[in-house]
Amino acid sequence: MSDDVRDRFEIPKEMRSMAEASLEQARKTFEKFVAAAQTTADTIEERNASMREGAKDVRQKAVANAEKNVQGSLDYAQSLLKAKDLAEVTRLHSEYVQGQMRALAEQASEMSQIVGKAALDAAKPKA
Repeated sequence: MSDDVRDRFEIPKEMRSMAEASLEQARKTFEKFVAAAQTTADTIEERNASMREGAKDVRQKAVANAEKNVQGSLDYAQSLLKAKDLAEVTRLHSEYVQGQMRALAEQASEMSQIVGKAALDAAKPKA
């Protein structure tokens, strides 16, 4: 290509205008995409924070229940060691089983409430 051809090469005005308009439209579309992606990322982060908080509550309750149950079992074992006869062992066992059934029902109810609250909190739209 000679220097004359390069010097005379011009993009027609209409084509330049169309290219500039397309570029501007692409820029605006990209900005909207980035804004939407940021909003989505923020929403996910907020939901994750809610889920982490809910998981923390569930974990804390599970640990507290486990500690309570282990302590109850240790107390039961200690009482068996002090039993004077088979009738007392039977009575202690019956009391222990009944107490454990009540405790487990209560713990299941509490855990259900905590998990339900965590799920609702995680699903709530953030303002």
